[in-house]
Amino acid sequence: MRSVSECMPPFMGFMAEPLSEGDPFRTGRIEVLRAGPGPASGGGSAGAERVRERAEWPLLPTADRCEGEGRTRLPHEVAARGEAVGTMTLPLVVGVDGSDGSLQAVDWAVAEAARHDVPLRLVYASLWERYESGIPGTGPERPSERVRAEHIVASAAQRAAQRDPDVKVTTDIVPEDAVDALLHEGNNACAVVTGSRGRSELKGLLLGSVGLAVAGRAHCPVVVVRGDKAGLSGTHERILLGAGGPASGGAAARFAFREAAARGCALDVVCAWRRPLTAEDPAREYEQQASARLDALLGELMAEYPGVRVRSATAEGPAHRILVNRSAAADLVILGSGRRHGHGGLQLGRVVHTLLHQADCPVAVVPQSV
Repeated sequence: MRSVSECMPPFMGFMAEPLSEGDPFRTGRIEVLRAGPGPASGGGSAGAERVRERAEWPLLPTADRCEGEGRTRLPHEVAARGEAVGTMTLPLVVGVDGSDGSLQAVDWAVAEAARHDVPLRLVYASLWERYESGIPGTGPERPSERVRAEHIVASAAQRAAQRDPDVKVTTDIVPEDAVDALLHEGNNACAVVTGSRGRSELKGLLLGSVGLAVAGRAHCPVVVVRGDKAGLSGTHERILLGAGGPASGGAAARFAFREAAARGCALDVVCAWRRPLTAEDPAREYEQQASARLDALLGELMAEYPGVRVRSATAEGPAHRILVNRSAAADLVILGSGRRHGHGGLQLGRVVHTLLHQADCPVAVVPQSV
C-alpha cells in the first residue's frame, strides 16, 4: 500500500483538529484508517464503520492522481482505501478582486465559515506577473500590479476580520488566470465562493464570466453570491433546494440538509413537473411521479437530520421559472449539476444557468458525477 506522501498532493492552509460528532458541514474533513493494530484498523469494526460513513460524503473532491491509475480519485475514495492519515479541515475559498461583488462574497463567506467552523482562504488571481516579468525594471520598486494585488487581499482580510475576528483567514496572490486558479483551489476546498460580477466585467452582465465558468467546471460546491438585500443578509430563515432525482441531485440534497442544520432554518424542497402536450396520460400521473422522486430523494436524509424542518412540494411548470420566483423568499438556492468524467467544458443545465443569472439570493451549485 502506498503512503499518503506518495499518493496525495500537499495540503496548504489547512488546520488539523479532531472531527466533531454531529457537525453538519464537515464534508471537507477526511477521516481515515490508520495502518497497524488498533480500533481504527482492520481489527476494529467500529473504527472501520466510522471511516466508511465519512467516505460516503461526496461533496468535496480533492485532486489525487496516482501513477498507474489514469484518473483523479476523490477524498472519500482515498479514505476508503486507508491511504491518508489523520483529519484535515478544508478551507472555504473566496475569489477576491476588489470589486463590490467580491466584497459581498467576502461578507457572505465570513458568516458561512463561522457557521461551519472552517477557515477562510482569500485568493486573488491575475496574469499580470506573466506580462510584467518581461519588462526591465527601472528601480527597486515593486510592480504596480503587485502592489495593487497586495492591497486587495489585505483589504479583504481586514474586512473579514472586522466582521468576525474568530474566523481564521489566510490569503494568497496567484499569477494565474482567475478561472484556472479558482478551479485549482477548489480541488482542496470545502467550497468556492465568488461574486456575481468581477471588477473587469461589463456592468450590463447579469453574471460575470469567472463565476459562470467556475460554477460550470468545479468539482466542489460553488456559491455565487448575488441577490437582493434580504437574500444576502439571510433574513428569510429558509433555504431552497431544487430537487432532481437521486441519481442527479443526491449530493445537492445532502448539502442542503447540512446547510439547513447548520443555520437552524427551514428547508423548502421543490420538484417541478410538466405534462407533455402530446401526452395521453392525465396530469395527475406526472405529479405523482414528481412526488415519488421527492420521496426517494429525501427519505433517508430526513431520517438522518430529524431536526431539519422540511417542506416539500411539487409544482407544475418550467423548473427555472418556478425556482427563480421562489428564490425571492430564500436565503440560498441549492442546485445539483452533473459532472461527466473527462468533460472539460461548462456543465450547466438550463435551470442552473438561469438561477445563476436571475435568482434573488445566493446560489450554490453542487456537482455530482453522472
